[in-house]
Amino acid sequence: MAQDYYSTLGISKDADEKAVKSAFRKLAMKYHPDQNQGDAEAEKKFKEIGEAYEVLSDEQKRAAYDRFGHAAFQNGGMGGAGGGGFNRQGFSAGAFSDIFDDIFGEFMGGARQQGGGRRSPGRGADLKHEMSISLSEAYAGVKKTITVPSSEACDNCEGSGSEPGSGPSTCGTCQGQGRVRAQQGFFTVERTCPTCNGQGQVITDPCTACNGQGRLRKDRTLQVEIPAGVEDGTRIRLAGEGEAGVRGGPFGDLYLFVSVDDHDLFERDGPDLYCIVHVPMTTAALGGEIEAPTIDGGRVKIKIPPGAQPGKKFRLRAKGMTMLRRKGTGDMIVELMVETPVNLTVRQKELLQEFCEAGGDEACPQSKGFFARAREFWDQMKDAS
Repeated sequence: MAQDYYSTLGISKDADEKAVKSAFRKLAMKYHPDQNQGDAEAEKKFKEIGEAYEVLSDEQKRAAYDRFGHAAFQNGGMGGAGGGGFNRQGFSAGAFSDIFDDIFGEFMGGARQQGGGRRSPGRGADLKHEMSISLSEAYAGVKKTITVPSSEACDNCEGSGSEPGSGPSTCGTCQGQGRVRAQQGFFTVERTCPTCNGQGQVITDPCTACNGQGRLRKDRTLQVEIPAGVEDGTRIRLAGEGEAGVRGGPFGDLYLFVSVDDHDLFERDGPDLYCIVHVPMTTAALGGEIEAPTIDGGRVKIKIPPGAQPGKKFRLRAKGMTMLRRKGTGDMIVELMVETPVNLTVRQKELLQEFCEAGGDEACPQSKGFFARAREFWDQMKDAS
């Protein structure tokens, strides 16, 4: 049964020209023979989507197909029997030239050079480096020295890959074009030259130091600057600090992934810091003044009102974290944790007992109120039973 062209491209019958082109481009990239070498099913699918696009991208052919279906192309109609307008060289040049330039450009690793199809020298690989810093370093920013396993241009051949005094020669397989064509059924597929890998040139006398690669493995030591305000998981891109390119190609990039270590005193929430301060029961009851630490190593005084309860919070403006690439600073929220005395001496126990006998329960209205409500609840349950 003949394929339905709309189903083949995964589009609706009212899809516009842009949608048709977009669907074809996506599928062509997925099933292109260069991406699926030796896969007969992928090759078949590639031919089907090419045939569908040839028809649906042409206004007249699409109109005929919508009206008559595949019968519109039988007996020589509309450009060939069952071929959807293909010529012997594969895709018809007019319908595919623009979109295949885009597709092949991506397979070839970028734009083609003028006057030929050879690749530019290969760009070096990007590198990833993970590093951890303290919360204080994240607050103030820090310079770090790191060692990165990388590659650099070979000094012996100056990155050319050829032994000094010699140079590359034109590739005999592609005649310097960087691309070769292969016939696959009624398709002509253009691929990167396997001999020169798209360069159009081959190294006939490779450099003895780098074996013709134009680069050598070498650890590099870099000093990197981490800006103030970075958060855990921040990614920093250092352009041109990755691996050296092949035979003089541009350097890749280095990506730093920064993790911020937990702190003993502070917990971070975006630009704000949280700090739990433990205070004696007497300070919470009578009031007083305490000192709390700040992330910059300083101290700040906090006045505790008499009768302060556990969990009471104080917001200290502009005592939090620096904001990344923005002016201003977050706040610090101090939460009180009231500590119940332990390991009491005999005299301390006597004093607390005297406090209770002197009406100490009256000084704790919340606990008194709770147990009053609890007694009411028990009485209600008893009456109900």
